[in-house]
Order: sequence, then structure tokens, then C-alpha cells
Amino acid sequence: MNDSRSSRSASDVSRPGFDTAAGGLLNQQVLTALRRVIDPEIRKPIVDLDMISGVSVAGDAATIALKLTIVGCPAADTIERDVREAAASVSGISTVDVDVSIMTRAERDALTDKLRGGRAKTVQFGPDSLTRIYAVTSGKGGVGKSTLTANLGVALAARGLRVGIVDADVFGFSIPGILGIAGAKPTQVNDMILPPLAHDVKVISIGMFVDEHTAVSWRGPMLHRTIQQFLTDVYFGDLDVLLLDLPPGTGDIAISIGQLLPQAEIIVVTTPQPAAAEVAERSALVARQTGQKVIGVIENMAGLAQPDGSVLDIFGSGGGADAASRLSTADEPVSVLASIPISIELREGGDAGLPIVLSHPDDPAARAIGALAAQLAVRGRGLAGRKLGFTVN
Repeated sequence: MNDSRSSRSASDVSRPGFDTAAGGLLNQQVLTALRRVIDPEIRKPIVDLDMISGVSVAGDAATIALKLTIVGCPAADTIERDVREAAASVSGISTVDVDVSIMTRAERDALTDKLRGGRAKTVQFGPDSLTRIYAVTSGKGGVGKSTLTANLGVALAARGLRVGIVDADVFGFSIPGILGIAGAKPTQVNDMILPPLAHDVKVISIGMFVDEHTAVSWRGPMLHRTIQQFLTDVYFGDLDVLLLDLPPGTGDIAISIGQLLPQAEIIVVTTPQPAAAEVAERSALVARQTGQKVIGVIENMAGLAQPDGSVLDIFGSGGGADAASRLSTADEPVSVLASIPISIELREGGDAGLPIVLSHPDDPAARAIGALAAQLAVRGRGLAGRKLGFTVN
């Protein structure tokens, strides 16, 4: 994006909050109004991000110096519109001019340093993180794990939580399509990646970096580096919940997640038939070997409701309970967190990119997912049981 729309240089505009004789009070009022403008990617006020480099008021005219993070910023039009509307909402302002420019490399460095809180670049969900991390896994493919992860994330966000999803299923990435953002690309600010937003959920997937019909065929070290980069370079901010959609089975990525996020809590997805449940248990056992805790089982495709009120158990019954029972130990009881019925709307929503929890909230499957979200939402963030970085002299 160039600055051709502006006839006045940002250097001619006073710094925010500088009380000039011409319009000191209105300057402050305009700046206060601009604090309501939120960057749609970073999800923080643009004033706090130093994207407003100047505010000048002359009579009833306000001039705002706006600095975007990069050339071609995908949120440019939205931000500029919101800036105009916010400034125009101030009593006494009739016209608004927005001077648009781009941050320098040094300014971008300062921004990324501020977003990281001055900390060195590292895995952002370390042992001291208060973010609840749920790794959704399965022993085999085709059990609806990704569809459930996507809908669960949206349901948690609808309850007011700050939610992120890492599509860690590198070979079978599907989360962007299920959430309706197939083709979305992250914004990169220096070495920081800003994830796209879908239904108030921050999402990252390898599908955002490769061509739509590309088959990913990587070996272990490359897979590990990809997951590590997602957890290090992608700016999620202060999340309440991070969901990881793991690939089926017990391969490299499951081991990498165990190494990078040993505090992640495991949710196992299975279908009701005993054979599938037995396979599903294996993914939980591998997670335990890396120190992760298994908190529950989701039984998906648990029967199809009939017009007469009966339920047709197409895939059998009881597998979820059996898996939970076998995974339970004296120190770590495991329960069935949810039983999700077969739903045509759930399948159609996944194909169309419309999460059923929003499009058909009264569908039995949507209600079951909503109830699951309610369970997980009340599991508050805290430091109980965690090692703190305190030393005693």
C-alpha cells in the first residue's frame, strides 16, 4: 500500500497526546476515541501498538497519521475505516483525513518486541503459561476429530474465551476449510506470524503456506520444526484455551507435541465400535509416555436419531465408555466428556465452512458440543501444581 491518498506528511502531525494550542482538548478526545479501534489481526488497540503516530486538529478537521505494519496489510481498509469512524464520532469533528504510511523496520522490531513482552523468541506456551492446552487426538483417521476440534473452538470463543487452534495434522490439514477460511494467508511482520481469525478463533495451519492441492510429504525433523515454528513464531497473544488438532496415530508429531507442550491435556476421540476404541487408546498411551495427562474421551458418531425417537447405532455402542475405563488409573481417572450423535448438519457444515454450533445451535450434535465447551470453559487457568521460577536466597 502506498501513501498516495494523503497530501500531508505524517511528520507534520503532532505526536498523540501532545497538547497544541490549536486543538489540545480535541486532540485528546480524538486520541481517546482511537483507543477503541482494534487491530483485527493482533486484537489489540492500534494506539497501544504505536500505529497512530500523530493526531492534529485544526478547527473541526482532524488529521490522523496511521502507520500500517507492512505493505499490502490485509486489514488496511478495515483499520482505516474504523479510524475514520472513531475520529468522526468526537463532538466538534466534522472532517477526518487519514495519512497512511508503513512502519519502518525498526518500528516493526519494536512492535514485535512489545508483543512478546520483551522476552526472547521461544515457545510461547511454556510451563509458566496460564493457557489451557487441549490436544485432540485419535488412534485412527475418519472419526471426526478435526470437525469436533473446529466446532469446539468456535463454541468456546462464543462463550467469551480467547481461543487459538493449531492444525497440527500436517499431512491431512482440514481446519481452515471446516472454519470457512480456506485460502486465508497469515500476515508476517518481520519474523512474527499473525494468524487468520475465524469466528473469533485464531487459526494456524500448514495449509495456509502450501498450495491448496499440494500433498505434504515430510519426514520427522521437518515435522518437528513446523510444529515448533507454529508455537514460537505465530502470535496468539494471551489465550484462555489453545486447541491442537493432532494427526491420527502415534507418530512424530504426537511425540513433538509431548516434548514441546508436556503440560497439554489429552482428549481422545473415538467412534463407538470396540475396534475403533481400542485403537484410540494407543494415542493416549503415547501421550502419557511424554508426561501429558489424559482428561477424557469424546465418543463421536454415537447413533442416529430416528423419526420415532429411537436411536440407530450405526457404529455400535459403548466404545467410548470402554476406552475411558481402560485408560483410567488410580491417579488419573478418565471419563467420557461427550457423546456426539451423528448429524447431517454437522457434516454439511464442515464441508461448507459453517460451524454447526453457530449455524444450527439447536441440532443435537451442536448441543452436545456446546455442553462439552461448557465443561472445558470452567476449568480455570491457574498455577496449581506448576513449578514456579522462584528461588530462595
